Formats: sequence, C-alpha cells, structure tokens
Amino acid sequence: MYIDTHCHLDDEKFSDVKEEVNKYLAAGVDTVINAGYNLASSENGKKLSEKFTSVYFAVGFHPSDSAYYDDIAEKRLIELAAEKKCVAIGEIGLDYHWDYDKTIQKEIFERQLYLAYKAGLPFCIHSREATKDTLDILKSNKKYIERGGVMHCFSGSKETCAEYLDLGLYIAFGGVVTFKNSVNVKEAAAFTPTDRILTETDSPYMSPEPKRGRVNSPENVAIVCDYLSALKNADKTDFAEQVKNNAKRLFVKLK
Repeated sequence: MYIDTHCHLDDEKFSDVKEEVNKYLAAGVDTVINAGYNLASSENGKKLSEKFTSVYFAVGFHPSDSAYYDDIAEKRLIELAAEKKCVAIGEIGLDYHWDYDKTIQKEIFERQLYLAYKAGLPFCIHSREATKDTLDILKSNKKYIERGGVMHCFSGSKETCAEYLDLGLYIAFGGVVTFKNSVNVKEAAAFTPTDRILTETDSPYMSPEPKRGRVNSPENVAIVCDYLSALKNADKTDFAEQVKNNAKRLFVKLK
C-alpha cells in the first residue's frame, strides 16, 4: 500500500535490517528505495535489493561526499545504474549548511545530473540552504533533466516548490511536514498537485510526529502518507495508491 521513496536501510542505526523489513511490511509498506550517499552505500543498496524483494536502490554521491567523487567512482556508479533494481541517481545536490567546498559540490552535482541523463534514470536531489544555486544548476542543465527527478525531503516554501514543479520535478515530503511549526512545508504540501507528491522517511533520520526524537523507520512513511491525505482531504487508501502510481511513473524500473 505505502511506498518509502527515500531511506537509508544500510545505516548503522539499523542493527537488524531483516527486522526493519518485517516491521515495515507489517505496517503496509511494500516498497522502499535505499538511497546512496557515496560509493559504499550505493553498493550496499544493491546488496539489500538482492536480499529483499521490497527493496530497490538509488546510487550517487551526497554533497558531503563530493570530494571523494572521481572517474573510478563514476565508472562504478554507471555499472550500478544498469542493475535492474537501481531506479535513480541519488542522493545528489548541494548542502551549504556545513562547510563543504561549494565549487566541488556544484561540479559533482552537474556531473551526476549528466550521469542520470546518460543512464536514462531520474534523479533525487538533496538541497539544504542552497535553493538559488540548486535552481540555477537545474535550469542551466535543462536538457539533462528530461527524465525527471524529485526534491528529496522538501522543507522549503510554496514559492520554491512552485519553481521545482515548473521544472517538471516531483516533491517528496517526509516527517518534517508533520512538525507543528513547519507551516511553510504544510503550505507547500497543500499546494503541490496530488499527482506530483511522493512520500519518504529519510530514515533513520527525521522521525515524524508523534515519534519525533526517535530513530526513524520506513514503517513511519504510513504516518506521513496518512497526514498528507488528511491535509488534502483525500481518502487514505486512495491517496496512498496515487502516491504509489506517482512513484512508478517517475521510477520506471519499479515493479
């Protein structure tokens, strides 16, 4: 019923992945996408997808790991992208919250957008305190984003959301939308067309209310999805089905 389009099952906080898989299956979550953030996590995603039917994976370098991206890593990402359960390039993008080299981040972001284009896959973008540069890069690489992509864990304004939608992107909402003080995110979620919404957890991070402060799990995507359905005044089951269809439209290798 539910889909978690962005989680990190390979994170060390999940000491027993099989137990986590059983938990989210019991909660009605039948599909998850494990997002890569460097080469090792991308490889781990492939291994998890081979072990569990419900797991797909994305490969890429998070902006915090941009300095480690090189031709050898890129060659391996291309190989991984061709795997039958690799559905996207990600997570990629920009993060200006921490002191990572911005020039390198932008270069590697653009290289991975081109990689997604060549692989015929959508991309998953991480953008933190870098909205202008993220938009500028997407606009200047417009011919390479035709397969589409998603703004992961969106936490911006309705106006920013509109700019991403105009570029043809999907908007993924996670636990942040349930936080009491996240007024801008709620407005953005209400504004986003139902056929362009995706759900995620970013687990083990960003647990939704009422589980905020605890280790997050893909099972909690049900909380996010149900919250969004209420925000949209939609039936829970119908909304969850719509989100699943949205994911299949973007991530064409999902079964």
